[in-house]
Amino acid sequence: MDSLVFLCARHILAQCPLPHILPGLYPVLFQLAFLDGKHLVLRDLVAAWPIRVLDFQQLVRRRELLRDHPLIDYIKAIMQAVVAQLRRELEEPGYDFSKRRLRVLDMTGLPDSLCSRSPSGVTIWSSTVALAKAFEEVSKHQQEFQRREPKRHKGPSGAATAFPQPPGVDVHANLYVRKDSYRILCNALQTGATSPLRLKCREFYAENISALKIVILLECLYPSFLRRVELWYNNFGLTELLLILPHLSRFPELRSLKLLDFSMNMRRLTPDLAIVIRCVARHLGMLPSLRELSLGSSQLSGNLRHILCNLQAPLESLELGYCSLIPDDLAFLSQSFHAPALKKLDLTGNNISQGLLELLHLLLEKTSASLLYLDLSNCAMADSHLAVLLPTFLRCSRLRFLGLFGNPLSMVVLKDLLQKTLELPDLQLLVYPYPRDCYKKPLPENNWDYGTDDELLAAATVEFSQILANSLRTDLVWTYNPYGHKDLDYFSL
Repeated sequence: MDSLVFLCARHILAQCPLPHILPGLYPVLFQLAFLDGKHLVLRDLVAAWPIRVLDFQQLVRRRELLRDHPLIDYIKAIMQAVVAQLRRELEEPGYDFSKRRLRVLDMTGLPDSLCSRSPSGVTIWSSTVALAKAFEEVSKHQQEFQRREPKRHKGPSGAATAFPQPPGVDVHANLYVRKDSYRILCNALQTGATSPLRLKCREFYAENISALKIVILLECLYPSFLRRVELWYNNFGLTELLLILPHLSRFPELRSLKLLDFSMNMRRLTPDLAIVIRCVARHLGMLPSLRELSLGSSQLSGNLRHILCNLQAPLESLELGYCSLIPDDLAFLSQSFHAPALKKLDLTGNNISQGLLELLHLLLEKTSASLLYLDLSNCAMADSHLAVLLPTFLRCSRLRFLGLFGNPLSMVVLKDLLQKTLELPDLQLLVYPYPRDCYKKPLPENNWDYGTDDELLAAATVEFSQILANSLRTDLVWTYNPYGHKDLDYFSL
């Protein structure tokens, strides 16, 4: 049932044109227009927005609502209102800029996966494209206005006087760029350098574009605002990385750097490779605020100490999934100043049976006071390994997430694990593997091709659920689905 406030708000929104609205009602009207799918009304509200900041995610409040609406229409409507206002500020002589209070439009809360298909069938990141088109439109109109109108006019004394420049609007956004959206984003950033609509990127995601194009985009971003860079599937290695890293030192607030699925094979260390690794380490050391580093699927194999040796401050999040780690890597990490500061540690896909067990135990001892997130999925962890590590898990008293999916653990050991982790007061999610007993045939070592027995798995799930229900831990989720949840982000830890 709608509240009295929402009923009154619906009555206001039903009027056309909108009546005079008190400033305090705008956020409620914005929420209601969004929930009711009235993106044109949303445009009119933004055009008259009386508050200095409009934070899209804060106004919508519940992130799940963002997935249930055709967001691209709302983005376009909001940007149309901002563009129209800036055009008026540019064109109307003697425009009173104090009438316009909106100065910051925060769009950083848009979902990461917002995308659509162009008429040619190509998938594009439509949130970024919609923002880029708005910036192109403002820049184009500004250029046309400057061509039409003289840049200066005569004042009362006869001296040349410049037209007053509008204060403009800062748009805070996370940018997602791929091959099919690179050109429009690049044009918008380059042509908008002097625009009254200023794009300030909080988080930058690039997928499958060249190192040179990444550098061009980074050079267009405001230095003091960027906090994360994430590069996916870009099909280049250490040499290309060295092209990018020097440009990251422009960003003093950069806290998170994720380099995922790079072709970085360091297993065979040659003199030339050693020089390149030292250069990478030196440039990483020039990022004073760096607290999160992801090197997923990089073949580090003994070179972790060389990569991290120049960092100025301890990392709080380290992702080393499928990095072919060897004992020397974990020995370095357990002895480093990073270990007691780590809040998030992802070692997915590193085989702990290959001499890593005791060193992993030592590392977890060092991180136990700070660790909130631990992922050891697909680490070839057998029952005997878990018996060694379980007491250490239980000493991680602040742990919120534990991932063990894909490890060959038996039903008996998993029941013991689940019962004992109930002692962890902050644990919210535990992703366990399919019990080894629930496969159709006796499972050979390192062979997972047989598939599960649905009846056995269902029975095991019921048994686990009953343990959880009896514990009265309604805040805790146990699941064998590794994809049914969202990873804890570093900035939410």
